Amino acid sequence: MAESAHPASTDDGTSGAAGTTGPTGPAGTPGTTPAADTPGATTTATLTDSTATTTVTDPGPARSTATATGPARTTATVTDPDPTATGAGTTRTPSATDGPAAAGTGGTTGASGDAAPGIPPAGRVKGTAAQRRTGLLTTFVLGGLTALPPLSMDMYLPALPEVTDALHSRAATVQLTLTACIAGMAIGQLLVGPMSDRWGRRRPLLAGMVVYVLATIVCAFATTAELLVAFRTVQGLAGAAGIVIARAVVRDLYEGVEMIRFFSTLMLISGTAPIAAPLIGGQVLRITDWRGVFVVLAVVGVLLTVLVWRRLDETLPPERRHGGGLGDTLRTIRGLLAERVFTGYLLSGAFAFAALFAYVAGSSFVIQEIYGASPQTFSLLFGINSVGLVGMGQLNGKVLVGRVDPDKVIAVGLVTVTLAAGVLVVLASGLFGKAPLAAMAAGLFVLMSAMGLIFSNTNAQALQRAGHAAGSASALLGTSSFLVGAAASPLVGVAGERTAVPMTLVQLGCALAAVACFVGLCRPWRRTRTAR
Repeated sequence: MAESAHPASTDDGTSGAAGTTGPTGPAGTPGTTPAADTPGATTTATLTDSTATTTVTDPGPARSTATATGPARTTATVTDPDPTATGAGTTRTPSATDGPAAAGTGGTTGASGDAAPGIPPAGRVKGTAAQRRTGLLTTFVLGGLTALPPLSMDMYLPALPEVTDALHSRAATVQLTLTACIAGMAIGQLLVGPMSDRWGRRRPLLAGMVVYVLATIVCAFATTAELLVAFRTVQGLAGAAGIVIARAVVRDLYEGVEMIRFFSTLMLISGTAPIAAPLIGGQVLRITDWRGVFVVLAVVGVLLTVLVWRRLDETLPPERRHGGGLGDTLRTIRGLLAERVFTGYLLSGAFAFAALFAYVAGSSFVIQEIYGASPQTFSLLFGINSVGLVGMGQLNGKVLVGRVDPDKVIAVGLVTVTLAAGVLVVLASGLFGKAPLAAMAAGLFVLMSAMGLIFSNTNAQALQRAGHAAGSASALLGTSSFLVGAAASPLVGVAGERTAVPMTLVQLGCALAAVACFVGLCRPWRRTRTAR
């Protein structure tokens, strides 16, 4: 076999010699024969395909070995005992022949270096048109899963008075159907996330979607408010599978910049859902009664279930799954919470989400009761604020990601939310007289828009540190946001419906808590200094 040498750079900047391309097996995978950095080196190259194995030996003191196995997996290990050649006699695992995942910029890899099966990460793969179409399908399916819970809650809102009359129940009891759904989603994420780490993503997701559809059908035919409350809880528990597993799948397929960008894209879909849901619900009520809303949700659930079954392959390979039962799950969760930086991002995002919850809980009373605006005006302002949230999320995903450090983006978002909340407190307190509606609306718009810089980045930064347990980490992120938000929301009404001060104080308190967690736990400036 003929051998030729070409200059190749080593770790200390010196030039060694590159090897030649060996024979190609039936699959067309080239073997590579690296040559040693010193004359008279022993160089061994082995190409293993279905039929061909070739070895080249040249005696000498130093030794360099490379092995390429099949088209699916490529690994290389270079060991050089000569400190002048590689810097200290180190053993390195280069990834020049690997796919993008091994280099940390492409598809997700398991413990053995295999790319995760299932939908390829189109955000990283700049290949064929088929791969790009698959990426769009991934976005559509995961976006639908994250949009289903807001649709389940908000499509139902215009029907509440009708449900109260139809079931001959009190308004407070019917309001419990919303609380039950939210509580189910919070608890469900904590249950389904660890399950997906143990059994993979597909099976828990498909099971959750089937249960969601069945529970929604029962809701459509409920004859009492108590039965509706019970199955709205089940609907929330099952629907949580879509939220938590969608985040875990994103972590399986992406990392770093691409993960933040994909989360920003999901925000476009999930942020649009709360705007469209009441409008869709209102249109459904024009042609049918409140039961028709649940029929529409059941149909949406069936369509998503079919898409998941047919198009979303498993993204967590068996070698990366966690065995064990409840004890192992609790240890995993305890280990995640013990990681200071992960917990910092988790709490920063949760408190920011609580400030948003306070807006959702109190803005209708502030705008309609205090300022006397019509429901149509409130809906318009709510929609404008949601557009601001989605727009800033897209600015983050399309412009800032890859150009600005995510921690700096989070810091800007948190500072903006805090300043906006402080201004709203001053406006609501009446220190300078009653503030006009335009001023309050502008403050709320700035506060809501800045949220778009926070959520995608805190989620991505937290999940980046939990690749070994993405399902459990995703569950903690979702559950903490719902629980902290649910705890903050009732505080909005402690002083009645005729003042906006409680809402603005809750927003300011949550914003300050988010800043404290980010600064005290994440400590991004220390990591930046260490990296330098």
